[in-house]
Amino acid sequence: MAAAPMLELREVRKSFGPIEILHGIDFALHPGEVHALIGENGAGKSTIMKILGGFLPPTSGQVLLEGRPVPYASGAQAEAVGVVVIHQEFNLAADLKVSENVWLGRELGRVFLDHRAMRAGTQALLDQLDSTISPDARIRDLPVSDRQMVEIAKALSRKARVLIMDEPSAVLTHKEVEVLFRQIDRLRAQGVAILYTSHRLEEVTRLADRLTVLRDGAVVRRALRGELTEDGMATAMVGRDLQDIYPARRHPMGEIALDVRGFSVPPLVQDISFTLRRGEVLGISGLVGSGRTELAEGLVGLRPAAGQVFRNGASVHIRSVREAAAHGMAYLTEDRKEHGLLLDKTLRENLTLSTLPRFGSPFISAAREETALTEAIRDFDIRAPRRDMAVGNLSGGNQQKLLLAKTMLSSPEVVIIDEPTRGIDVGTKSQIYAFIDALAAEGRSVIVISSDMPEILGLSDRVLVMRQGRVAGELDGERICEKAVVRLVMGTAEEPAYV
Repeated sequence: MAAAPMLELREVRKSFGPIEILHGIDFALHPGEVHALIGENGAGKSTIMKILGGFLPPTSGQVLLEGRPVPYASGAQAEAVGVVVIHQEFNLAADLKVSENVWLGRELGRVFLDHRAMRAGTQALLDQLDSTISPDARIRDLPVSDRQMVEIAKALSRKARVLIMDEPSAVLTHKEVEVLFRQIDRLRAQGVAILYTSHRLEEVTRLADRLTVLRDGAVVRRALRGELTEDGMATAMVGRDLQDIYPARRHPMGEIALDVRGFSVPPLVQDISFTLRRGEVLGISGLVGSGRTELAEGLVGLRPAAGQVFRNGASVHIRSVREAAAHGMAYLTEDRKEHGLLLDKTLRENLTLSTLPRFGSPFISAAREETALTEAIRDFDIRAPRRDMAVGNLSGGNQQKLLLAKTMLSSPEVVIIDEPTRGIDVGTKSQIYAFIDALAAEGRSVIVISSDMPEILGLSDRVLVMRQGRVAGELDGERICEKAVVRLVMGTAEEPAYV
């Protein structure tokens, strides 16, 4: 028999203006259990977590801690009583050191700050996470995966009774995910109540003692460990069977649209050569740190680069995103929150920002921008309660669809998409895969960079595998399989790499 709930919602409803987002939610977290909360983007998961963590008040209903109304009305007050949230959006001060972020607001020392003690405490937490991050590193100098590990270290330092984890593994390497799982198992054994959300259903199967499925702001299914398969979870989330999430594509390819020769992006990427045809989807695989993103950013002028690039047979020299756009190339960043979107701005402002000259000069036509937004909402199925809302309040899937719409507004012929479905539910993944397939069917050329092996295998006409900044090999046709990709990624290919 389960212990009494540590933290729970009873008949909780939440409205923003006239729109009700949550419809009478009952939800409980028990000591020593991992409770997974899953659902499509926009189902209400983030709203529930914000209410539990003290960041949002419910419109009606009760929030109870150990059977009594919660004694907190803010995130800081919730942390003071042991309710800690690891947010999907990093809550870190970019200009401060790792140790300063871990102890921010709880600094050690009575009169003067005890930097030595805080550094030692941070080092102990990082060691616990098998992390090589320096406590003295500045947050702004760290890659996304390291920032997530700092968030986890910060949460562990809080001595939580309730730990709420919003997509904590989305940007982590496989090794880092395994370390995270060990920490979750340790905390569960210590009696911590854990809420875990993830779009990676295999993680839910591995971790969850209980499972709640949300759809459109309501609970549609509850289950205990082993009662639902991953297919069953996906069906409950989207309300329909997902027979085959990847399009059955193989469109005819045209002439070479992009020819890259001897391309280097110092200091990591060295001597990369490949071609890309019209109507082709080229997948780029490799471990985090193999140079995939650096290659993409070099191609569109975000990083200094050297080498030859030919567009439709003509040599081009691209030194900025504007020049890339002039040559029909566009890049969709892997980090939509920091580099892709302005989270405090509206949908319209984000959509048209990169193509403002199209909407009037010297004065911008708001009416034309609104027309473009109407078309984007229709074409990309962007679901927003209000057109004038801040983009930061959209679900992750709808943010990604808005970023796709923004990228395509310049009508690029070569589209580079970095981690297209990171942190996105299975239903929205299916939509994005269909969109990528449609681009190829139109004769556009697409590069997909992904850490998701099934995604690479399911979408690609060819796969380029990178290792330590170089091309480890190229696979096409029947040679595209997980075993071959893994061999090239790890440098253990049993046959010569064809490049």
